[in-house]
Amino acid sequence: MNIYDKTHELAKALKESEEVLEINAAMSLIDKDPEGKKMLEDFRQRQMDLQQQMMTGDMPSPEEMEKMEKLFEVLSLNLNIRRLFDAERRLSIIIEDVNKIISESLQHLYGGSNI
Repeated sequence: MNIYDKTHELAKALKESEEVLEINAAMSLIDKDPEGKKMLEDFRQRQMDLQQQMMTGDMPSPEEMEKMEKLFEVLSLNLNIRRLFDAERRLSIIIEDVNKIISESLQHLYGGSNI
């Protein structure tokens, strides 16, 4: 068994997954809505800015976090953006699960139980 072949199979399965297809479909609809697309792009930029801020150890203020939550709620009123967020959340869960499965398979190497 070649680990890289299996990895490419997994990547192909992810690309063809219902979640990725749903993300692509939602993005296609959002692209046709300039106002919604701009709002989403602004939100994503703010998200990245906050993540970079947190990576430097500088925690955002509660006001900034509340502002982001409210912006998320407003964006979620747009059905296509909500559809995108839902599909992204489902894909994120799959990726977390895959990561957990791989990590658990190697746990015995570092003193954990043999799962």
